[in-house]
Amino acid sequence: MKEQDRKTMPARGIFISGTDTGVGKTIVAAAIALYLRKAGIRVAVLKPVTSGAVVIGGRLCSEDAELLRWAATCTAPDADIAPYLLREPLAPSESAAREGIVIEIGPIREAFERLSVNHDFVIVEGAGGLLVPLANDLLVADLVEELSLPLLIVARPNLGTVNHTLMTCECARSRRIEIMGVVINGLSDQPDSAEEYAPRVISRYGAVSVSAVLPRCSTGNEKLIVETLANLIENQPLATLLPLEVSHENP
Repeated sequence: MKEQDRKTMPARGIFISGTDTGVGKTIVAAAIALYLRKAGIRVAVLKPVTSGAVVIGGRLCSEDAELLRWAATCTAPDADIAPYLLREPLAPSESAAREGIVIEIGPIREAFERLSVNHDFVIVEGAGGLLVPLANDLLVADLVEELSLPLLIVARPNLGTVNHTLMTCECARSRRIEIMGVVINGLSDQPDSAEEYAPRVISRYGAVSVSAVLPRCSTGNEKLIVETLANLIENQPLATLLPLEVSHENP
């Protein structure tokens, strides 16, 4: 395909959300970005809203967005990769209210469209789960609907994950959001009974593909964890699903 033809085609993408806070969705999103980038895909990353932004090198930034940027080697402007930066590590709606900021869909949609111009694939990472409030009348789920992207759900492996994951699937389907699959992240070296049966039960009752089961990594180096998981994706069903999304095809 000629370069000029590629630029006229809209970028594809996925929206990555978690079943809860702390399930590792940023690590998974970064691993996917790195995996696709190594496959020759021009990947953009978008972290629409960040609570708990920090000052690094004199600028306010999202540590999650910086990890995503590194994985994708995305050179887009900060304002496109992380449109809303909030200092307090609270629910985004509360953190924004305390700073006098109103989070709106428009700037996020515009950032996504700008990223789409020069990239083949845009990975969007949400904040927490689908029902996390971003503003008085705006939830993460509303943003997924607005961007019309398939949803990849990141879940934890241990007891309770079946309930959280099925509720997330139910919420998505009630809004007619396409579910690409579920990634179970952080499986221990010696899984207990709950961790062993969770993927099967989620797949059966959620009528959803468990696209990957990724291990818990003991190292504290996030970039090393991302590299490790990116290499493991090759042997997961996710490796088959991702090219279909990039190429606009349905499985």
